[in-house]
Amino acid sequence: VQLQASGGGLVQAGGSLRLSCVASGRAFSTTGMGWFRQAPGKEREFVAAIGWSTSTTYYALSVKGRFTISRDNAKNTVYLQMNSLKPEDTAVYYCAADKGATRATARIELYDYWGQGTLVTVSS
Repeated sequence: VQLQASGGGLVQAGGSLRLSCVASGRAFSTTGMGWFRQAPGKEREFVAAIGWSTSTTYYALSVKGRFTISRDNAKNTVYLQMNSLKPEDTAVYYCAADKGATRATARIELYDYWGQGTLVTVSS
């Protein structure tokens, strides 16, 4: 599986961005997908996940109510809509695929494939 993330950039606090991640190489529609982020000097952390069914989603408390994860299985793409961005959201954002699973999970060790990351910078 190859994952290609895009959509990062520089935005002012309170602004919005939408990240995209295009997957190729396996049955995307039956794969759990997640977004993680890593700020400078910090460990990679969970942001959001979505199961094969778009009704199954899971968010970190720090982004719940501001971020929305979604997927379009026809386009093999998962999205992360980020609203009301804060400077503390600044990080490299990674998409990831949970091989052979339909769950939505925050457990980083369960993800098998990773995209290259896209940088989100939120200025105050």
